Amino acid sequence: MTSYCCFYIFLLFGAKVICDSLEDHNSGVGVTCPLGYFPCGNITKCLPQLLHCNGEDDCGNQADEDNCGDNNGWSLQFDKHYAKDRYNKMKSPYAFQTKTPECLADSVPAECMCQGLEIVCDGAKLRAVPSVSSNVTMMSLQWNLLRKLSADIFKKYQDLQNLYLQNNKIRAVSEHAFRGLYNLTKLYLSHNKITSLKPGVFEDLHKLEWLIIENNRINRISPLTFYGLKSLILLEMMNNSLARLPDKPLCQYMPRLNWLDLEGNHIHYLRNVTFISCDTLTVLVMRRNKIISLNENSFSSLQMLDELDLASNKIESLPPYIFKDLNELSQLNLSYNPIKKIQMDQFDFLIKLKSLSLEGIEIGNIQRRMFRPLRNLSHIYFKKFQYCGYAPHVRSCKPNTDGISSLENLLASIIQRVFVWVVSAVTCFGNIFVICMRPYIRSENKLHAISIMSLCCADCLMGIYLFVIGAFDLKYRGEYNKHAQLWMDSIHCQLVGSLAILSTEVSVLLLTYLTLEKYICIVYPFRCLKPRKCRTISILVLIWIIGFAVAFIPLSNKEFFRNYYGTNGVCFPLHSEQSESSGSQIYSVVIFLGVNLAAFIIIVFSYGSMFYSVHQTAITATEIRNHIKKEMTLAKRFFFIVFTDALCWIPIFILKLLSLLQVEIPGTITSWVVIFILPINSALNPLLYTLTTRPFKEMIHQVWYNYRQRRSKRSKGSQKTYGSSFIWVEMWPMHEITPKLSKPVLCTDSSEASVTTQSTRLNSCT
Repeated sequence: MTSYCCFYIFLLFGAKVICDSLEDHNSGVGVTCPLGYFPCGNITKCLPQLLHCNGEDDCGNQADEDNCGDNNGWSLQFDKHYAKDRYNKMKSPYAFQTKTPECLADSVPAECMCQGLEIVCDGAKLRAVPSVSSNVTMMSLQWNLLRKLSADIFKKYQDLQNLYLQNNKIRAVSEHAFRGLYNLTKLYLSHNKITSLKPGVFEDLHKLEWLIIENNRINRISPLTFYGLKSLILLEMMNNSLARLPDKPLCQYMPRLNWLDLEGNHIHYLRNVTFISCDTLTVLVMRRNKIISLNENSFSSLQMLDELDLASNKIESLPPYIFKDLNELSQLNLSYNPIKKIQMDQFDFLIKLKSLSLEGIEIGNIQRRMFRPLRNLSHIYFKKFQYCGYAPHVRSCKPNTDGISSLENLLASIIQRVFVWVVSAVTCFGNIFVICMRPYIRSENKLHAISIMSLCCADCLMGIYLFVIGAFDLKYRGEYNKHAQLWMDSIHCQLVGSLAILSTEVSVLLLTYLTLEKYICIVYPFRCLKPRKCRTISILVLIWIIGFAVAFIPLSNKEFFRNYYGTNGVCFPLHSEQSESSGSQIYSVVIFLGVNLAAFIIIVFSYGSMFYSVHQTAITATEIRNHIKKEMTLAKRFFFIVFTDALCWIPIFILKLLSLLQVEIPGTITSWVVIFILPINSALNPLLYTLTTRPFKEMIHQVWYNYRQRRSKRSKGSQKTYGSSFIWVEMWPMHEITPKLSKPVLCTDSSEASVTTQSTRLNSCT
């Protein structure tokens, strides 16, 4: 009997275990995901951190997009304590909250409206407080012309509960202006010109809960200013001129103060005694002040604090144990402070922290150890998406991308990943093709041909740069975040970035040299300014030496330039961020807004002068019709050269100017510049300087003619073909040049040369 009982007990226990396991399987409870992965609600599927809260349903049941909003801190506290009201009521309260449609006040001025016991005189251009019935419960005097609140001006309105005085021109408030308002619960003094509040001015406001004094000019306050505010819960003094907080406890006469907002003042220091009596404070906002340093005991008495906002100050360091007493803190915002270093155990005491904002902070010593104790953390915000890898246990980490790279890929967009290969192939093929074909084109100006081949070599480097970026994108595909920081700090990134700058600068200098050569040849055709071989080769060698110097100087001094090329995934130093080193910023500005801008101006001026010179020559000649077509062809050629240069360089000039003006530039724009705009010249230069010229076209026609002749000979066996010829004189237009003019033109000072002679000179130069 006993054995049967044991058997049934064992059977029931087994059934219970099986049912529990099935229930856990169906509900998703107990699903264990590896570090960096999070469960999909009621299914056992786990998704990586980067797929949660990205706006797409990756789980299939919307679980990865649920609870993505960061409602910690003030919003949660507001809903908890003021569930019946909304925040916008606090900012711009609605009038006529009573349910009675009829006016119950005894007397109402003609400029005002009445409903129940609520009086609204908004925008009535009143210069004084109107006289209304003493039994009103709400009075709104917004958008009027009040300049002063005299003593006892509201004394007879002892039933008044809400008083709205926003958007007037109030400068002075009498010490007894609010005397007798024993039932007042909300007082709004925002958007006035109040410079000071005398001690005891709120002495009779025993039931006041909300005091809003934002956007005034108050430069000093005393704890006695708030004497009598025993029920005050919310105090807002945003956007005033407070330079310091009182040396005595601020909350001494506000024992119930729950919400304190001092945003947008000029406070420099927080003293140890400032918040010593603020035992009930749950929200403290100190953003957009000028706080330089914090004391270790500044917040030691705020043991009930739920949100602390210190963003956009000038804090450079955090004391080691400044947060040790903030056991209830759920939201901490330290964004956009020049903090240079964060201690490993800085956040160890914030066991209930759910939201941490570190945007705009370069964390040089970042490690996983910093965030590991924050087991309840659900939202974290960094300056760089690469930092998300140091907080893999946090479900929502922002940003997911810098516009160039993402958590998954070096190149975030599929368009970028495709076009980096397309542009690389076009650039490399075009320039290599020109380099290989140039020897088969006999040029009258051999030195010009050498310059063109040198330009193609420089442009080809840009194609190689894009090819390497595409190759590393393939290498890190799907897991770039694990290698992002190592990649940007690596010697490979430094060399690739140097290659891009070398290509860009040599190409810019060569284009400028070729332009000046054409300018001298066309505008001054009868002067002995023809470059010699030794001088041309010396200039080309000098250009390449300058290019190498510009590209590799940033690698010579790490302290001055820091990680000059490693500020983004594509290793190109546009430096649009103000947090970069001053050396990097200055060097980048000198190159892009100094050298390159000067080169662009020279090119535009030179081509304009060349076109004008040819145009004037055609006008003074007798055979105008014969030269109109040639002039238009030349104009089109000049236009496309200048247009492609402008298309490539002007966006870069604009970006640099915006960065100097401290305008935030999205990384997406940088990626478009580097992958689509910057290689424009490199890809089109072979087309503009070789493939569209008449010698090259004539060579292609001759090859095609010989090919057809050979086919005809094979088919008929009777027709003789010409031998294949790739040797052509590089002159333009070819058919208009006589044998005599094909000879070298001697230097002369004659000013009566014909248009044909100048055209010949033009063709030999181009």
